[in-house]
Amino acid sequence: MKTVKADILAFGAHADDIEIGMGGTAAKYAAVGKTVVFCDLTKAELSSNGTVTSRAAEARQAAEILGVQERVTLDLPDRGLFLTAEAVSKVAEVIRRYQPTVVFAPYEQDRHPDHGACARLVKEAFFSAGIRKYETSGKEEAHKAKQLYFYMINGFHRPDFCVDIGEVITRKQEGLSAYRSQFELGEGSVDTPLTSGYVETVIARDRMMGKEVGRMFAEGFLTSAPLLLEWDLIGD
Repeated sequence: MKTVKADILAFGAHADDIEIGMGGTAAKYAAVGKTVVFCDLTKAELSSNGTVTSRAAEARQAAEILGVQERVTLDLPDRGLFLTAEAVSKVAEVIRRYQPTVVFAPYEQDRHPDHGACARLVKEAFFSAGIRKYETSGKEEAHKAKQLYFYMINGFHRPDFCVDIGEVITRKQEGLSAYRSQFELGEGSVDTPLTSGYVETVIARDRMMGKEVGRMFAEGFLTSAPLLLEWDLIGD
């Protein structure tokens, strides 16, 4: 079966990372017909709550809610995202397979080491995927995406640009709510930073980011290179 060509390819270390940082942006672009693909580097097998099976089911549900066309999970180890040639090759192969226009990854400055490690892996793979003689285990040809952007998971950083998500903020909340094992205390679960009002904190950050740009809600991003503006310098 032929793989779809992605407008947006977003990477996360664990299922729910992408939804936290850019679930609204994904939903917004999916709603206007853009092809959005998520790739989780690990199965989050070391999560304090939930299981690999339950996390996978929640990830599928969240992707469906947001309108994500495909979601893939690599077999890289949770808490073992090291900058190795094998790991870079696996991520580069995903980039080549989906031939995205733009790529997203977590911002490197984050309290969780796996998020920073994911950022470093994707940066290396983003570059390597465009080298014609760079080899991966797949047969896909080299592909150079236009831009690599970084979304925030934990923390609040000054963004290089923002995306207005006011019209899809409810969709983002619904996508996050799919991760009941992570954001809700249930039978057999333990209290973690994620179960203590974490989703409310994320939405509050989106509201604060929106105020920075004169909107109700926005998601902020950082860039790996300067943005080129053509005709949108002064807006609509």
